[in-house]
Amino acid sequence: MKKRILKNMEWWVLVCALILSGIGLIALYSVSQSTELAEFKKQIVWFVISFGVMCIVLFIDYEFIAKLSPLFYIIFLGLLVGVLFTTPVDGSSRWFDIGAFSFQPAEFAKIIVVIFLSLIISKIQVKGKDEINKPQKLFLILLLAAIPVFLVIKEPDHGTAMAFLIALAAMLFVAGLRKKYIIAVIALVIIAIPLLYLFVLPDYAKTRIDVFLNPDLDPRGSGYNIIQSKLAIGAGMLFGMGILQGNQTQLGYLYPKTTDFIYAAIGEEMGFVVAGSIIILNVVLITKAIYIAKTAKDDLGSYIAIGIAAIFFFHMMENIGMTMGLLPISGVPLPFVSYGGSSFITSFISIGLLLNISGRRQKSIFVV
Repeated sequence: MKKRILKNMEWWVLVCALILSGIGLIALYSVSQSTELAEFKKQIVWFVISFGVMCIVLFIDYEFIAKLSPLFYIIFLGLLVGVLFTTPVDGSSRWFDIGAFSFQPAEFAKIIVVIFLSLIISKIQVKGKDEINKPQKLFLILLLAAIPVFLVIKEPDHGTAMAFLIALAAMLFVAGLRKKYIIAVIALVIIAIPLLYLFVLPDYAKTRIDVFLNPDLDPRGSGYNIIQSKLAIGAGMLFGMGILQGNQTQLGYLYPKTTDFIYAAIGEEMGFVVAGSIIILNVVLITKAIYIAKTAKDDLGSYIAIGIAAIFFFHMMENIGMTMGLLPISGVPLPFVSYGGSSFITSFISIGLLLNISGRRQKSIFVV
């Protein structure tokens, strides 16, 4: 049984994750010199732990994991409520401090919610694919997604909340959501965006949007980070300035260089070749995840895989886009590359699930 699972697996998703992790560790070694390699050393620990957790997830049938997801969903809702009462860090209550490490429940909740909603959608569709389009059942799915999204927004962490919504949209689309609902949502979003900007978004979020549209609006304040990020990426040119040699990175102009703006540090010190390779590796990973969704043995596996693909896609687009000034700044990490234990473990759990789903499919290829 294990041999068949190992043979069927899409190993490229793991290969891409490992190469990205390697690039991230090299970058962290360079950018964490000022802290005596503290982040680099911790990330190595997280890598070992993450790889071990991935191996555990890999060999537990994803259907069994999905059956446990309602329990995990309730537990993480409790954690998302609890984290709101912790001491804010940089204006956000996102982390539980456990000794020298921090735990971010919203990162894990993304995967839990994807698995749980995949289970709910597949259960609803037992009587037929079109069951999902019945208003009361669609409302139930949206409600179950809205609760964790609301709690994450309260932290506040709008970037992670958006990742939840992107994953949900991808899952509903694959599940067969009718076009009338899709058109209605698009129209609602178009109407809601200006209203949210004028009446709902806090001042700091509005400032980020304003700075995105015009970084020179506040070059020494809100626009400072994005200006330094674009300078760093541009300075790297084709092959980079060299490890430990980046001006913006090593002189402290780039911040936070281990998390949000690590891609800019890589662009400066390793150049376009490595920075471009990160995009290619992410595209391969996401493409393989979509293929796994298409070839999964059941709807449950398809929905989990497409939800994971959507999360990886959003994180890649948002993190890399914001460092180039193409998207507003948010605290969204670059999977496998940015520093952070919660993000690292969650990313490898996702890889474990993708390998799990691909290994258990009935892989038959016919050549005509």
